[in-house]
Amino acid sequence: MLRTGRDPYWKRKAKALVESRAVTGSLFDRKAVEQVRRGLKQWQGTVYADWTARFPEEAKEHQTASGIPLKPIYTPDDLGNADYASQGFPGVFPYLRGVYPNMYRGRKWTMRMFSGFGTPEDTNRRLKLLLDHGETGLSVAFDMPTLYGYDCDHERAHGEVGRCGVNVSSMKDMEVIFDEIPLGKVSTSMTINAPATVLTCMYAGVAKKQGVPISKLRGTVQADMLKEYIAQKEWVYPPEAHLRLVRDLMVFSTKEMPLWNYISISGYHIREAGSSAVQELAFTLADGFGYVELGLEAGLKVEQFAPRLSFFFNSTMDFFEEIAKFRAARRIWATVLREKYGVKDKRSLLMRFHTQTSGASLTWQQPLNNVVRTAIEALAAVLGGTQSLHTNSYDEAWALPTEQAVEVALRTQQVIAEETGVASVIDPLGGSYYVEWLTEQLEEEAYKYFDRIDSAGGLLKAIKTGYLQREIAENSYRLSKRVEEGRDSVVGVNKLAKEEKEPIETLKIDFRAQRSQVRRLNAVKKTRDEVKVKAALARLEKAFGSEKANSIYPMLDAVMQYATLGEVVDVGREAWGGFKEPMLL
Repeated sequence: MLRTGRDPYWKRKAKALVESRAVTGSLFDRKAVEQVRRGLKQWQGTVYADWTARFPEEAKEHQTASGIPLKPIYTPDDLGNADYASQGFPGVFPYLRGVYPNMYRGRKWTMRMFSGFGTPEDTNRRLKLLLDHGETGLSVAFDMPTLYGYDCDHERAHGEVGRCGVNVSSMKDMEVIFDEIPLGKVSTSMTINAPATVLTCMYAGVAKKQGVPISKLRGTVQADMLKEYIAQKEWVYPPEAHLRLVRDLMVFSTKEMPLWNYISISGYHIREAGSSAVQELAFTLADGFGYVELGLEAGLKVEQFAPRLSFFFNSTMDFFEEIAKFRAARRIWATVLREKYGVKDKRSLLMRFHTQTSGASLTWQQPLNNVVRTAIEALAAVLGGTQSLHTNSYDEAWALPTEQAVEVALRTQQVIAEETGVASVIDPLGGSYYVEWLTEQLEEEAYKYFDRIDSAGGLLKAIKTGYLQREIAENSYRLSKRVEEGRDSVVGVNKLAKEEKEPIETLKIDFRAQRSQVRRLNAVKKTRDEVKVKAALARLEKAFGSEKANSIYPMLDAVMQYATLGEVVDVGREAWGGFKEPMLL
């Protein structure tokens, strides 16, 4: 997918899927389907026609958030060639119905609340609070200076330290974040991309100081740089340089940290940028296939690294489309890895993913409505078979969440898990005529996008020419127009709006965080061994200059000598320069 040159697989697969939907398969008896077809035609011409004639306003067209037209009712006739062999059972190829045989009947999804703000001390307290309230996995957010690889005392960091996540300028900050949190017993997710290798090294360094072998570390670092150029825009170097660092991390982790998920391939940010569910599905999986190609180019076998590739999806308000998206994603991933890449190992075929409810769906108007939105989105993720879940807080359209809002968000998951009964049956919507039809539609559209990306010269070229970015921008404009024109309703915004006198109470981050961080950074620089720091950075510079060298080993040494985040990232800035994205015309 990263390489240029046409690959006939995508076009052949897309065409085969479309053609296969045109014939009736073995899931339903042909005579019975014909009977349903005749009954439907009669119903449409009499009962439904009479009703819509009386109430013409109810005859308006409906569509999913992706623009897929919807009929008023779905029957076995809509499932085309459906046969159970293409759906399978939970834990069996193609994993449409779930990656594990018992799903939530055996163990609930991981409740991994995204947290991090202010100083490392602030975040340490929040992580402990969440663990005390029943969270089962840690997830850390970082502030903008950290995401871009700047230390807290850099001029570009002024006013941003601790605002949208926790600040990390050296490994000393990571030590404070995870103080009294045993890294050998918890699973930690870190949402960091451009400096992902540096933060991974810092996390490993903290584990070493705790006496925990890094081979025992469990968790995930996002590290998905392809989606940065597509959607989130937080890069430091040109794409090729970042992909080289991802490659180094893949190889290092495969050898040294075998339990560590070193890439969380993220559709979340693609969706937040304005994409449709179809585009989120297609572009995220295209990125995933790109990382498969990257691993192969590094000399690894797919079976060595694929089990540690994980995914990160959005769950927004189109309830059934989201469920269908998750189901389609599993089947596409398993099918392509087996058919195109010849993968036989079961663990390598499993698509395991984390889900976060949609931030873009949250409104600052009537913010308590967001509790309902988050609950619906979380339920869609669970019915779609997610492995872990973050639920957004109702106040996040205003600011970072308060402790009360975070507790409500976590309780939302716990109510779904403990009170609704949805975890008692695996893939409970499997067999729904509508859900199965919609799953197939999303799958077909994704394969068509894979072929278009291939036609554009491959994934990297499609990014560098702005093709994927234009597709998202056009869809975002379409969605905005629909809300502005009232064709799509947002309660409290363009429907049932009201005057609100006072905003909700919000979490405020002041300059105390920046002052505290600068003091700690200065103390680190005064007490570290400068000779060892310079020698470690020189070894890293040499590794960056050699295509064959793995840069993670000298990087780990540098951060353990307390080289700062900015110092390490600046070595790469000197080696590779920056990147300017194409203009979207």
